[in-house]
Amino acid sequence: MPSVLPLGDPAPSDGHLPAQAADGAADRGFGLYVHIPFCAVRCGYCDFNTYTATELGGGASQDAYASTAIAEVEFAGAALTASGLPERRLQTVFFGGGTPTLLPAADLARILAAAVEEWGLAPGAEVTTEANPDSVTPQSLQLLADAGFTRVSFGMQSAVPHVLKVLDRTHTPSRVPQVVEWARAAGLSVSLDLIYGTPGESLEDWRYSLETALSYQPDHISAYALIVEAGTKLAAQIRRGEVPGIDDDDHAAKYELADELITASGLAWYEVSNWSRTPGQACRHNLAYWRGDDWWGVGPGAHSHVGGVRWWNVKHPTAYAGRLASGASPAAGRETLDAETRNVERVMLEARLSSGLAVESLGTSGRHAVAGLIADGLVDPAAAFKGNLVLTLKGRLLADAVVRRILPD
Repeated sequence: MPSVLPLGDPAPSDGHLPAQAADGAADRGFGLYVHIPFCAVRCGYCDFNTYTATELGGGASQDAYASTAIAEVEFAGAALTASGLPERRLQTVFFGGGTPTLLPAADLARILAAAVEEWGLAPGAEVTTEANPDSVTPQSLQLLADAGFTRVSFGMQSAVPHVLKVLDRTHTPSRVPQVVEWARAAGLSVSLDLIYGTPGESLEDWRYSLETALSYQPDHISAYALIVEAGTKLAAQIRRGEVPGIDDDDHAAKYELADELITASGLAWYEVSNWSRTPGQACRHNLAYWRGDDWWGVGPGAHSHVGGVRWWNVKHPTAYAGRLASGASPAAGRETLDAETRNVERVMLEARLSSGLAVESLGTSGRHAVAGLIADGLVDPAAAFKGNLVLTLKGRLLADAVVRRILPD
């Protein structure tokens, strides 16, 4: 969740949505994202809307945050009902941050219980929390599992101490196998998040991190290229020449190595940066984003999307808490997407999935581009022959370029 909010139209204080948001809603999935904006230390590469202070005042403090988030859950339920949305159970819930597990597990359980009270959970619903390896205990993970959480995503990032140091990560590599074991003992599915391309990380460093992560036999792995965001500590360090810059060729070599090793270990890619041991262990919450389903985002700076209407909350926790305390929507702005924009977004997101994109859904120029993409080795010719555009490994490396070539006329 980037810290800079987009521009947009004013959002109504009652949170009501236009009539179009309800069109076809019964056929779309519905999920909840809960942003926990607190971190013990702000990582040098992070541009997310996070805060290290334990007390920000009023309902923005860590102690009061669960009650404030629950207030938005209740506000959301009333706003969706008033807007004519049908009753839908939550298919996915995702607690992200920040570091959600900096809050007591009992607080996360309270927020989840409020969401279940408001909407209910669909059978087999996926409930995930992100966590830093040094922010959980066997007891806290068991409490989360008992409360209904099904999955935990640990921010491992690297197994190499000097790489973790550049990233300002606070855990030690030896902590990761411990927390994986604790999560499994609690009955939770385990995902590990990795970052490649950190300044000073060699290809052998990255190989070691991959092999180490895979030795823990996770159910899911995410591997993201490091992006240097303007205004971050890391961007300033690179600008001053204190650490080397980012190299695209280095990123490509590391992605290829990741795909080789992760695939050989029995996990299959289902989105450019994500692999799962079985299709059922893919992150269904993120798939809902990529497929354009509906979700409500709770928390400061959180983004929501329902039926082509997108909105985002005020950034600062104090302002966020104040809006809710007054009974007003915490939304800072919103936009209503037209059909063309929604189609462009659909192409951009679905093209990244292993399930592919129907060629017939592309515009004339996009359909004509497919032959060239096959010739360039960017899409699978067998899948394209069957009318489905699926990226090859080379295509995944150049996913943004592929999207530009197939965007609607």
